[in-house]
Amino acid sequence: MTLQGDLVKNESLNKLNELEEMRERLEARKVVMANMSTRCKVATEDAKKQEEMLSTEVRSLLVAGTSLSVARKRLQEANRLLTEERGCVKLKNVQRKLRARQQYMISQVSLLYPVKILVGPAQEQELESYSSSSRLGNPSASKPVNQGSLTILGLNLTLLPFTKMSFFTDKKEVQRSATALGYVAHAVSLIASYLQVPLRYPLRLGGSRSYINDHASSIDPASSDLSLDTTLSANVKLAEFPLFVEGQDTTRAAYAVFLLNKDIEQLLNFIGVKSLGPRHVLANLKELLRSVQSSEYIDT
Repeated sequence: MTLQGDLVKNESLNKLNELEEMRERLEARKVVMANMSTRCKVATEDAKKQEEMLSTEVRSLLVAGTSLSVARKRLQEANRLLTEERGCVKLKNVQRKLRARQQYMISQVSLLYPVKILVGPAQEQELESYSSSSRLGNPSASKPVNQGSLTILGLNLTLLPFTKMSFFTDKKEVQRSATALGYVAHAVSLIASYLQVPLRYPLRLGGSRSYINDHASSIDPASSDLSLDTTLSANVKLAEFPLFVEGQDTTRAAYAVFLLNKDIEQLLNFIGVKSLGPRHVLANLKELLRSVQSSEYIDT
């Protein structure tokens, strides 16, 4: 009886242990199911949000598609009008009117800042026939007039103080050259605005204390090639160079004059005219004014 009782007792204990293990597994399954239910709810909410966002984007695309369709029809109509003979004539007439308006505005700049050639000790003339650099592609061009023989509003532009400064340099001559450069900068700024050409080297006008800006000069050369694209926007700042001599330092002023001439060359290239050279600021400005005021400019 004792042995049989022990067997029954052991069997009961084993069953109790199995039941306990089953209960623990069931509880673990309940926890897993609860977690899965929570994740399912979160996923359902995310799906609803995504559906709402997609619905909004679809509506936006439908509106954009409608606008694009309307724009395409307008473009097709405009192209149809342009392909017709009357459309081309109308376009050319509008272009001629625009160029005529530009020509008039720039003629006012020429009156405001006349560039003349110095003929004698106290004589100046406009020298309308002076030049001429040619249209791009035409090899015939006369020699440019000497920089010192040209004046703007009666002032010579002498570049010697911008290349070499000494104790014996005439301070009045330096001031006159700075004033002349201020005139040139203002004239170039006006012409660029009338031609709707953004200058490669922007100007900050201030009369005889004007400045010109250069983007490339302020790029940090120490930045690595890998981060070049990301650092360009952060490191590129406008470096200002004075169009006048500050103290004894002439390097920055000489570079400023070089950049100013580059701006004039940019405008010359825009209208299809060759530059007279890198050291002919007034000659290039004179040629720019002459070319825009010629009859060829309207007919091009």
